[in-house]
Amino acid sequence: MSGMTAGGRSAVRMGPAELVQAAAMARRFYLEGKSKIQIAEEFGVSRFKVARVLETALERDLVRIEIRVPAELDAERSDALRARYGLRHAVVVESPAEAEDSPDPENLGEVAADLLGELVNEGDVLGLAWGRSTIHMAAALDRLPPCTVVQLTGVYDAGTAERGSVEAVRRAAQVSGGDAHPIYAPMLLPDAATAAALRNQTGIARAFEYFDKVTVACVSIGSWEAGISTVHDMLSDEERAHYASLGVAAEMSAHLFNAEGRRVGRDLGERCITVKADQLRRIPEVVAIAGGARKAAAIDAVLRSGLVTSLVTDTSAADVLMTAGPTPRPALNRADPDGP
Repeated sequence: MSGMTAGGRSAVRMGPAELVQAAAMARRFYLEGKSKIQIAEEFGVSRFKVARVLETALERDLVRIEIRVPAELDAERSDALRARYGLRHAVVVESPAEAEDSPDPENLGEVAADLLGELVNEGDVLGLAWGRSTIHMAAALDRLPPCTVVQLTGVYDAGTAERGSVEAVRRAAQVSGGDAHPIYAPMLLPDAATAAALRNQTGIARAFEYFDKVTVACVSIGSWEAGISTVHDMLSDEERAHYASLGVAAEMSAHLFNAEGRRVGRDLGERCITVKADQLRRIPEVVAIAGGARKAAAIDAVLRSGLVTSLVTDTSAADVLMTAGPTPRPALNRADPDGP
């Protein structure tokens, strides 16, 4: 008997011997990992015959291929987001029902911790910037190759250092068994002179020496509004109004960006204890952790800057990002959008 497949190709009914042979070849190829050449030698046929039999096995539903990932990971959104922004890695996590409107749900940190376990190699220098998401990530770490861990920014409040970035750096170093280089200083200082003096202090200067050696960095992203931007919350009302007038839409590691991903308010950096934008741009792998629909515009802005190579986010943010204006240039094209 003959007929047509769903794709319009002729299909010849397979006899029992052919079915048994096709099943055996499929088992060798898909379950035992043997090559088509090895299978051909075993069955005394050409490798082209093996290829045809394997194709027929798929068409006749003898073999079913399922692509399965853990339920909390959204593979389709992840791949679409990676392609849209030209990222090296994009991991989209299902937004918890009870936290769909909340920025940076804690499960992002858990997934980011697993991602770092993949990305960091022995001997790397891992940089951690201040942020709730990076703190959650560090708390969730359970595996990390031996590496040096350095803090990339000061802390939101020096009084919370033990519970914030410093503890995150210590935790990561403890898991990896490597050296820790924390920064015991606020992120934002009253003026440039005070910031410059702190940068010259021995412990802080030692951490800064590692910035050009960082191979993998983990950063957070903030929107320019109260409660979800570290820098915004540290400034006076007058200063917030000033930077808002410049069109700031996002901040990352005390660097401000407009909606197109261009840096604005560069004078703020002179008052901050933080890694420079140009140093971030030279780090081979910069992973941003940020989620929630409220942060989507900020995430879009930072991705357009070219400073970030990979992203861990959630479905709430991803759905907004997939329709956020014109398609951006690839993030892995890391030229400064502001020009040389």
